[in-house]
Amino acid sequence: MTFELLAAAADAAPQTSFGFWEAMEQGGFVAWFILSVMIIMSVGSFYILFTKLFEQQKVMNQYKGVKTSFWRSNTLDEGAKKLDKNSAWRQLVDDAVKARDSHHQMGDSLEAHDWLHGSLDRSEATINAKLAGGLPFLATVGATAPFVGLLGTVIGIYRALINIGAAGSASIDKVAGPVGEALIMTAIGLLVAVPAVFAYNWLQSRNRRIAELMSGFTTDLLANISSDGKIRPAAMTATSTQQAGKVAAKPATGTATGAVKK
Repeated sequence: MTFELLAAAADAAPQTSFGFWEAMEQGGFVAWFILSVMIIMSVGSFYILFTKLFEQQKVMNQYKGVKTSFWRSNTLDEGAKKLDKNSAWRQLVDDAVKARDSHHQMGDSLEAHDWLHGSLDRSEATINAKLAGGLPFLATVGATAPFVGLLGTVIGIYRALINIGAAGSASIDKVAGPVGEALIMTAIGLLVAVPAVFAYNWLQSRNRRIAELMSGFTTDLLANISSDGKIRPAAMTATSTQQAGKVAAKPATGTATGAVKK
């Protein structure tokens, strides 16, 4: 008899649904607004990640053409034609050629050198600024998304306390929904922030690598222009590098053999 009464009371008790959508419905406009903001942050972060990754990879792939074909040309103008028109490396060469054509008008050689150096630095800074575009958004998302989720947490806890006060008792059906919403918002904030931080650091490291390559390239351009084309880096492919290594090893082998004969 006792078990039958308990079963009847359980059947008569109100059934409360718990879940993500139920928690969002209880949260109302504020919860949906916070969720929408974090979705926008997440979508924007992944969009910037993939677009910048594609852009960086394109620049790095184009650098292979600089190493294999550009410095094999007789002049900078001839080498520029071998580069993609819209590439960062072509922009550096074009700006270097423009600076070369105008720096001869300066009587002071020191001022001419400063003009060349400044022109190449300005061109390099423009490219770096373009590559860095969008990264501030990733940094902002990584820094603010946890706090946006925390705002949902605070509102959820506040509503739970209001429900407890209105009901006069801390029953689980009065506080589980708002507290669940609060925990969900915190988790979503972290899920949005962590990928953004990783993407920001990774893209920044790749940008630093590209900046190093461009700095070396602009230094070679400056040396080539200042020496009227006499100074140029060795443009070596993998095959020529292996051959050069064999040639460099031959004198050492011959010397050792001669020493043995003596």
